Amino acid sequence: MIHDKYYELLAEQEKLLNRKNHKDNQFYNGVYERYAYPVLTRHHVPLHWRFDLNKESNPHFMERLGINATLNPGAIYHEGKYILVVRTEGLDRKSVFALAESDNGVDGFRFVGRPLVWEDIDENETNMYDMRLVKHEDGWIYGIYCSESKDPDAAPYDTSSAVAQAGFVRTKDLKTWTRLPNIRTNSPQQRNVVLHPEFVNGKYAFYTRPQEGFISTGSGGGIGFGYCDDILNPYIEEEQIIDERRYHTVYEVKNGQGPAPIKTEQGWIHIAHGVRNTAAGLRYVLYTFATALDEPNRVIAKPGGHFLAPYDDERVGDVSNVVFCNGAVVNDKREVYIYYASSDTRIHVATTTVDKLIDYTFNTPADPFRSLGCASQRASLIENNERLLNERL
Repeated sequence: MIHDKYYELLAEQEKLLNRKNHKDNQFYNGVYERYAYPVLTRHHVPLHWRFDLNKESNPHFMERLGINATLNPGAIYHEGKYILVVRTEGLDRKSVFALAESDNGVDGFRFVGRPLVWEDIDENETNMYDMRLVKHEDGWIYGIYCSESKDPDAAPYDTSSAVAQAGFVRTKDLKTWTRLPNIRTNSPQQRNVVLHPEFVNGKYAFYTRPQEGFISTGSGGGIGFGYCDDILNPYIEEEQIIDERRYHTVYEVKNGQGPAPIKTEQGWIHIAHGVRNTAAGLRYVLYTFATALDEPNRVIAKPGGHFLAPYDDERVGDVSNVVFCNGAVVNDKREVYIYYASSDTRIHVATTTVDKLIDYTFNTPADPFRSLGCASQRASLIENNERLLNERL
């Protein structure tokens, strides 16, 4: 017998799932539009994924397998639907991937099916999270995620040291997934690996982030780029750093590729995350840059500063003052949907267009890297605007 409380909670959840989202009229920058409500939270996760519905085995209707957060989704526009591969984190800290889909990309997201599973080829893999999805021109949909294991070289009493590697799966229908070997590089740890959506010089190409420690990048210089000859035995022999970390910027401590780059007529536009240290801890923001169409490892434009940062309530959560994006899609109308998590807790969407992304990335001034240079840059903008205003008078 199903517990009566289930139907009561289901009715309340349906109100949340059917709630219409709307643009946040309190925010404007001309680049993108934020929305008033998160598109997915832990409250969106189906009740039968969390509760034992049987009144006999769960007489008090207790949550048996709770969800702590929904965050960092991979994203794809597939067969007319906006589909997210969501990182759902349980109360036990373990993350699992689950599909959620929407008809319009800004509301109505519902989890579908069951959590994703595939062949278990690595008995040391403890946690997995932050999948990047890409439709490659070879016809497959690939997913690359962070595969985390306990550091085998850690001291016996050290239960927190870990190793991050790039787990690799692929699918044709988003239902049946094939586990491929981890992507190997010469870096001891690897995060934020993303597959370029097209062949480059006849080879598979990847964006990487070499690092020496699980958290610290060490001598890792930033976002890397490398080639792979065999996708079924993926090994990147050489990583070329294409976007470096730099002192006193929003990407001074760490940076990494977000989703796969977006192809435009002027170049590949990349959405990346940058990290700097503050008195309150690490602050994560998003920034953009562009690379050449024929040389996706050559940066041709890079606006100064951040593109998107934690805003108002987004600053608060499990890991505060953080936004992170590993999923963005372009629909048939050249509209861009950027899915990002705030403070490792919930998922939001910001919308823009390909034309606006081009304008922002290629026409926003670059970072002069010094305060006096920034002052001169702003003074020039003010002077030009004052001239226009005076002409009107």
